[in-house]
Amino acid sequence: MSKLANKIALVIGGVGGIGGAVSQRFASEGAQVYATSRKGPESTSEFADMGSIRTVRADASGRADLQRIFEQIRSEQGRIDLLVVNAGLSEYAPLEDISGEHFDRTFGLNVRSLVFAVQGAIDIMQPGGTIVLIGSIAGDIGTKGYGVYGATKAAVRSFTRTWANELAPEGIRVNVVSPGPTDTAMMAGASPEIRDALSSMIPLGRMGRPDEVAAAVLFLASDESSFTTGAELAVDGGMAQV
Repeated sequence: MSKLANKIALVIGGVGGIGGAVSQRFASEGAQVYATSRKGPESTSEFADMGSIRTVRADASGRADLQRIFEQIRSEQGRIDLLVVNAGLSEYAPLEDISGEHFDRTFGLNVRSLVFAVQGAIDIMQPGGTIVLIGSIAGDIGTKGYGVYGATKAAVRSFTRTWANELAPEGIRVNVVSPGPTDTAMMAGASPEIRDALSSMIPLGRMGRPDEVAAAVLFLASDESSFTTGAELAVDGGMAQV
């Protein structure tokens, strides 16, 4: 039996990379998926044969766009069962180079938009609903040049704990998946030297795949994890664990 049969899911940042893998895995497990992308439907050829995925053009950092998405889902489906917030930004900036624009841009997408996405979702989420936030092991380790990014992911972990506590009486679970280096299109632009250096830091000896992260998200979104809330599941090949 499909693990997400008859579920309505919204994946913020759900096209390409980890988000795209999550959208496809959810659809394969029976969910009707709304996947947001700033680039719009024309960028979603990988979903061409998957009628259970609907792409929605939206800028996750814009509160008006988020409100529009939730109103659309309310009108078309009447509820939302699963929310995954994947949209995020990572830019290199050591302490001396951090500008106000860099700080606001990173926190605006990685933290502010996440807050209002969750706020909008719970308004139409029923008991039994699940929220999975995409964090990063960067929130636990001090990576040179990525202090602002790491701080945003530490905030994601903190919000997970607080919201799990606040929403438990409503029957809504909140968890976070924290990937390590993952072989996405963004990572494909890294030099072989950087990729080799990252892989050498991972006990399993390689970077992760988007589908491996999606499998962890599926576990936390499904009834397989019905007694799990407030938890962080690292998908990092052991990089920040051992």
